Amino acid sequence: MDLNYSQDESAFRDEVRGWLKVNLPQDLRDKIANYDELGREDLLRWHKILAKKGWVAPAWPKEFGGTDWNVVQRYIFEEECGFAGTPPLIPFGLSMCGPVLLRFGTPEQKKRFLPDIYNGEVFWCQGYSEPGSGSDLASLKTKAERVRDEKSGDHYIVNGQKTWTTLGHFADWIFCLVRTDSSLSKRQEGISFLLIDMKTPGISVRPLILMDGGHEVNEVFFDEVKVPAENLVFEEGKGWTVAKYLLGHERMNTGRIGGSKRELAKLKVFAGQQKGDDGKPLIEDARFRDKLTRVEVELMALEITNLRFLDQMRRSGQPPGADVSMLKIKGTEIQQALTELAMQAAGPMAQPFKPVADEADFDQFTAGLAPRYCNFRKTSIYAGSNEIQRNIISKMTLGL
Repeated sequence: MDLNYSQDESAFRDEVRGWLKVNLPQDLRDKIANYDELGREDLLRWHKILAKKGWVAPAWPKEFGGTDWNVVQRYIFEEECGFAGTPPLIPFGLSMCGPVLLRFGTPEQKKRFLPDIYNGEVFWCQGYSEPGSGSDLASLKTKAERVRDEKSGDHYIVNGQKTWTTLGHFADWIFCLVRTDSSLSKRQEGISFLLIDMKTPGISVRPLILMDGGHEVNEVFFDEVKVPAENLVFEEGKGWTVAKYLLGHERMNTGRIGGSKRELAKLKVFAGQQKGDDGKPLIEDARFRDKLTRVEVELMALEITNLRFLDQMRRSGQPPGADVSMLKIKGTEIQQALTELAMQAAGPMAQPFKPVADEADFDQFTAGLAPRYCNFRKTSIYAGSNEIQRNIISKMTLGL
């Protein structure tokens, strides 16, 4: 097992780091540093900068705009973007729908959808969770009934509701899991994967305002929504196969090691400046230092574990198995722990949702800190809750 970067990989890291330093717009860098809310245009602006460079979809095949990077280079790129503080590349098109179409889509679907996804011309969202069907996704109830019509063509009529639809208010299209057959005894059967234009009559989006006051997630309602049959991906009733493939891509990217390293570095600097009750820098408080050190060690262990997966993928050429859930569990727990320690370090200054301190260092660190803390409570739930991930590891990896 080789957990070290080669000379070429180290040179590639330097290339990416240098390019990001020059090409990441300062206003976007500042928004990330200050935990400001990013709008649709902010997200698409960074997407198009990377698309112009040819770096927006590293994992895609070369013929569709991919970079031909190996798995280690792709990991280095993601880590450097996280550490530099770039806006996130919205995964729903690039990392979810795109790979699904590459694996399961028809030639016509690839030709129709992939160029717009790559160039950032279409904003996608994910229609998975429903009221009562989140981690237990196989219990979903949104129904799609196929109608055969010689005049207007075969289509589906979709009725139901999706919830916690991230950035659904920005989206042009949504990919959905729907139930096309309710007669089967096994719940995972009879589910299909549909691509739906959000401008279709019968779709309504209602915001869900979170406790931090932000509008990030939504409810999406489908009332007699007509969807062309050619928007079915893979076979009817085989959507669960597609969903499992998609979730594997999603979970591999939830560790966010680069972003956590950036937040840890910021926290250490602030703790060295912030005074505790005894008048000494907070970093000298044994209890706080112990908590901070523990998170740093866990982050180092997570990075090594991630490198192990990368080495396996580099040697086998195969995607990781069920044990990739370890990255999701530990990565999200570390992200939450860092926000908790940041709140503790800022003390009373962490409470306002807007900065009120006069000192610049307080402004820089505490701006948006409380909303970020609230928002990161969700990380251990999305992409399959950590409790479900532990069940997956127990069953698929440990055989319990």
